Amino acid sequence: MSPTGDLQNSDPREVLATAGASPARRILGLISLSGLGMLLMYVAVTQAPALEWRLFLLALGAVTLWLTERMRRATASRIELTQTELRDTDGTRLALIEEIDGMDRGLFAFKPSNGFLLHTKDKSHNIWRPGMWWRVGRRIGVGGMTPAHECKQMAEIIAAILARREADQTH
Repeated sequence: MSPTGDLQNSDPREVLATAGASPARRILGLISLSGLGMLLMYVAVTQAPALEWRLFLLALGAVTLWLTERMRRATASRIELTQTELRDTDGTRLALIEEIDGMDRGLFAFKPSNGFLLHTKDKSHNIWRPGMWWRVGRRIGVGGMTPAHECKQMAEIIAAILARREADQTH
């Protein structure tokens, strides 16, 4: 559905837009991150740095491999927008549409790559899904490994919903 379509008469459960990591981006990101983790561990094992540096490189390599697994799980799902909520296909609700207070898509916004930033009315618990989205307090960043056109379409639909809501409140 286009952002200028008839949003008011659509089914509240209908998915208006989706965003997810493409297989090529996902593979490239996972290979890069896991390669870094293995390289750090290789340097720690084969080189002869001091013991504290060896332990530091091993720990950093392990954390990088752990992040690779988190990214693999996060990028396996998609982000969906309905009339009532923005959610992850794993069942996690990012935000209810009625909770969204504003959106920032500007060039200098602190937002994920190819994505947008939402401001909500109330704070929520912090979550990070590497490569897909994050939530810190009242801010939700959507994007990362997602294609720009999918996030742009989602942001335009959210902007249309917010504009309609604001117009309804002024009348």
